Amino acid sequence: MSWPDDTAHADAVRRRFARTAALVAERERARRESFRAALRSFLPLRGDERVLDSGAGTGALALALAPLVREVVAVDVVPELLEQGRRAAGGEFPNVRWLEGDATRLPFETDSFDLAGCHRTLHHIARPELAVAELARVTRLGGSVLIIDQIAPADPLAALELDRFERVRDPSHTRLLPDTDVHSLLDANGLVLKATRYEQERRELDRYLDLAGCEGAERETAAEAAPGELSATVGWYLAAKPIPRVSLRA
Repeated sequence: MSWPDDTAHADAVRRRFARTAALVAERERARRESFRAALRSFLPLRGDERVLDSGAGTGALALALAPLVREVVAVDVVPELLEQGRRAAGGEFPNVRWLEGDATRLPFETDSFDLAGCHRTLHHIARPELAVAELARVTRLGGSVLIIDQIAPADPLAALELDRFERVRDPSHTRLLPDTDVHSLLDANGLVLKATRYEQERRELDRYLDLAGCEGAERETAAEAAPGELSATVGWYLAAKPIPRVSLRA
């Protein structure tokens, strides 16, 4: 498979989410409390963490975590999404900072965060391995990396058909990573997997097409290409950035 040109793909991401930013923000608000409860049960938080939400969109991860940690920095390439996030935060979440930036080239020093994560982001990135490498880089030794994303079916043909549907529905989509690829990316960056969770998510076709701003001929094509049962497996992965052992010699 050939990867899309990074610049052209970034432009597709901006166009898609500039059109649908308000719908994405509405979805974030509707899910915030349940998402926060799920994060609380999955993450071992102390309450004093500095957190990165990379590819934040309207801040689903950032706003869910804000009451549970000291500070959250939300980064995204689409200014319209960040503006919706700022509005949603209002004065309720003053510990969230919003920055325009690229998940594959984060504007932070190494070891800057206690927890660095991305939520439903990797399948919108042309080079997801770079985004995961950046999450690992900016996480301090002893800190954690969190990835939450839809994962590809284990059957390669089913995965191919699902990606075809998703790209018609949403031109910012690249491909869904299978579970094994997520594990490999964590391992390649020296991260140690600590916990996983898998959830099944059923979707209503018209609402799902609306969320991507899919209209006209593309909507008809996407509807025809849609799987018979529109559901998704969402994987949660929590990995640690280990502190190197010091060898003591006599």
